[in-house]
Amino acid sequence: MLSKKLFVILLILFSLSLAACLPSGEQPSGPAGQPPTGATFGQGQAAGGQSPQGQLLASRQLSGPAGSPASGSLPQGQPPAQVSQSGQPATSSPVTQAAPSDVSFTYTIVDTGQTNCYDNQVGISCPQTGQSFSGQDAQYAGNQPHYTDNGDGTITDNVTGLMWQKDPGPKKTYTEAVAGANPLTLGGYNDWRLPTIKELYSLILFSGLDVSPCMGGGACNNVPFIDTAYFNFEYGNTAAGERIIDAQYWSGTEYVSATMGGAATVFGVNFADGRIKGYPRDTGPGGTPFTEFVRYVRGNPNYGINNFSNNGNGTIVDQAAGLTWMQVDSGAGMKWQDSLAYCQNLSYAGFDDWRLPNAKELQSIVDYSRSPATTNSAAINPLFNVTAITAEDGQTDYPFYWTGTTHATASGRGDSANYISFGEALGYMRNAWIDVHGAGAQRSDPKTGSSADYPQGHGPQGDAVRVNNYVRCVRDGGVVAVAGGSFNPAGQSSVASPPGGGAGQPLAGASLDSQGGGIGQQPPAGSPPQGGAGQPPDGRTPPQEAIDACNGVGQGNTCDVTTPRGTLTGTCMPIANQLACVPQGGPPSGRP
Repeated sequence: MLSKKLFVILLILFSLSLAACLPSGEQPSGPAGQPPTGATFGQGQAAGGQSPQGQLLASRQLSGPAGSPASGSLPQGQPPAQVSQSGQPATSSPVTQAAPSDVSFTYTIVDTGQTNCYDNQVGISCPQTGQSFSGQDAQYAGNQPHYTDNGDGTITDNVTGLMWQKDPGPKKTYTEAVAGANPLTLGGYNDWRLPTIKELYSLILFSGLDVSPCMGGGACNNVPFIDTAYFNFEYGNTAAGERIIDAQYWSGTEYVSATMGGAATVFGVNFADGRIKGYPRDTGPGGTPFTEFVRYVRGNPNYGINNFSNNGNGTIVDQAAGLTWMQVDSGAGMKWQDSLAYCQNLSYAGFDDWRLPNAKELQSIVDYSRSPATTNSAAINPLFNVTAITAEDGQTDYPFYWTGTTHATASGRGDSANYISFGEALGYMRNAWIDVHGAGAQRSDPKTGSSADYPQGHGPQGDAVRVNNYVRCVRDGGVVAVAGGSFNPAGQSSVASPPGGGAGQPLAGASLDSQGGGIGQQPPAGSPPQGGAGQPPDGRTPPQEAIDACNGVGQGNTCDVTTPRGTLTGTCMPIANQLACVPQGGPPSGRP
């Protein structure tokens, strides 16, 4: 049987794609990343992407113990008051953010692929709304990963509009990685480039399992953090003295500061352990040049570029991604379970459909042109307010922020969750706390316990462990709440994910409704889908044309639905206790 999450996604795709085939008026959209004519995205002024350096909203002042808020911050677990850009209470009414279905996002965030739910230790059946641990990553469905193998050594990501090299080849030094892009003519194209860290991170899937526990020997369930049905991947070569987790990939994003006490640093993604870290650009730990894999990219030059606007009601909208964020943060650290409840129970700026962002959503708002050491700020656009803390090294810094994404391991554990470091990613090395991975790193922290249990950090670089991390809630983005299902100990769902929309598009036909309901005006995020088990939301059943298309056709076989605007190709799947033709995504043939 289909998981409830997959069922809801398939039904939404089916209804919206079939509706798109029927004659109807279309609303014109504006330029890429901009609201269409007549659409209102807020009353504030557009920031125009990354803001100039030096503009700060949060002062860097000394505060209490490591991870504690600066003076005047909000009490733990309390919703922040509406705050304007000036820091004064906002007086404007809530801003409606309506976008018709033709809005095109230039920075479409791909779903993490996490479909298993977890408590503080292990996998569980997904909780109902209001129960403990509700509101985590697996209970929301966004733009599902959807790739095309072009048969020429390239892979097209149909959600982001990026084209990728299928086989990364052998590892390279950073100098070799930079030099290797220009002469590459793979697939007949000559405009390949080294991906930015945001482009590279779009490929990560948290259906993967961290193989770090495998370094101690024993059986492991190895699941990479990338879709190996499309992309070639290999773990570290242990026979050559590498660790199994040595599957790092270079990005072209260099850290504006330095790590390891002064080393030039480049951010990369490790698809074996599921993290972003800054890696030494020139010389590795053994004194030899550091090498990593390289996967070149082309297309969609606007991917990863934010377009922030201040709504004037305590929220910031990224018009490039369609996500709306709290302008302020939680003002205090809290454990992961509490962070889920914080966003689920939050009523703020006139909305109550806030959620804890998944790892890819939160990483999307990192500003990699900033760092505490170089801009005296957090690594985020200065439109956002950030609570200053005193870090483990006694210096003023900025927090780690929780995501709703569990960092599951190959040993079967789910006792850590991912966070994004908007301040320095400290570690204890050489008898001192230093920035080891850079502001903008994605690592993980235990969901429970105390930082006092880790006086010298954890892991090979002594990663600082805080446990009580900060929160910045999010809404919108074409994300729909789903109920989830039972835990699958073998990993994530083995059922193929439904396709997302076209290049730079949300799920086919998706729109953000005026009340923040998400795709197809579903109930607000945090609410379970309407309808009984095995029934579509709102009591809907598949159109008769879709049912007729599967008459005499077995489940899983290809089907075609004829509509006034063209032919819709799909797959026969069980919907509402009967076979119906579920679209494969994208516009039907014959549509203008």
